[in-house]
Amino acid sequence: MTAPRILAFAGALRTQSWNKKLIRIGANVARDAGAEVDLIDLRDYPMPFYDGDIEASDGLPPQARELKAMMLAHDALLLSCPEYNSSISGVLKNTIDWVSRPRPNEPSAFKGKIAGLLAASPGNLGGVRGLLTVRQVLTTLGVLVVPTQFALSQAANAFADDGTLRDERHRDAVTAVVTELVNVTSAVRRAP
Repeated sequence: MTAPRILAFAGALRTQSWNKKLIRIGANVARDAGAEVDLIDLRDYPMPFYDGDIEASDGLPPQARELKAMMLAHDALLLSCPEYNSSISGVLKNTIDWVSRPRPNEPSAFKGKIAGLLAASPGNLGGVRGLLTVRQVLTTLGVLVVPTQFALSQAANAFADDGTLRDERHRDAVTAVVTELVNVTSAVRRAP
C-alpha cells in the first residue's frame, strides 16, 4: 500500500509566523513517519473574502479550485492554526469557506479526510481556544480530527535559530500528534 498523502499548511500569512515554523516541523515528522507530505503556504493562494454573490457570478476563485483539487488528492490534513481573539484565524476560515463550497458532480474536499491539529501562540494557552473552533468547523464538514493535538505556548521563545523546537517535550508533543495522524490515516485507508 502506498504511503498516506498529507497536505500540510499553517492558517497564517505572516512570513515569520510561529505556526509556519511549527508546520514545517510537523511536516518533517510526518515524512519521517513514512507519509508523503505536500507543505503549502496560504500566502500563495490569495482569495477574496467569501461572498455568495461572487460565487454566484464567477464560481470559485481559481485559488480555491486549486486548493480543492489538492485536498481531494490527499488523504489527510496537518494544520497549524494561529489563535486570533480566542478563535480561528480569518485566512484559515476563509480558505475553508471557499474550498468547502459544493460543486455539481464533485466530491467534498473535506468529507472523509483525517486531520491533525497544531497551534502556536505567544500566550500561555498556546492557541488551544482557537483549536476548539477549528475542530468544530472541520468536524461539521465531515473531517475526522484525531484526538491528540498540541498547542505551543510562549512560542516567541520556543524556537531555536535553526527553526527547531528548543524543548524536547514540545518535540515529543508534535511527534505524538503527527504519529497519530499517520497511523489513523493508514488504518482508515486499509479498512475495507
